[in-house]
Amino acid sequence: MLASIAKVLFAAFVIAFSSWLSEKKPEVAGFIVALPLVSILAILFSFIEFRDSEATITFAKSILVGVPVSYLFFVPFFFAERLGIGFWACFSSGVGLLVVGFFIHQYVIGLLR
Repeated sequence: MLASIAKVLFAAFVIAFSSWLSEKKPEVAGFIVALPLVSILAILFSFIEFRDSEATITFAKSILVGVPVSYLFFVPFFFAERLGIGFWACFSSGVGLLVVGFFIHQYVIGLLR
């Protein structure tokens, strides 16, 4: 339980620090926020907790494949004006594309094994 609390506090600190830094050094804060912080922290916390290099490497590969696939969510928003669709249509279509993306992800991960 204590480890979980420490993880939450550390992640909250990184977010709060970036927000604070945005006033003093916005270009540095922007770079920090643009980093895949959730992925970096999750990979680190997973390895520290389980000490399983093989599982952590597989986890990282899954993230690498998942990131571009997750961009499918934004495709309807990109074409919203051209298609004449509003927010909810974009949002629900994006979620639907994420479901499709999940199966693409599973297929690609299966090829990597």
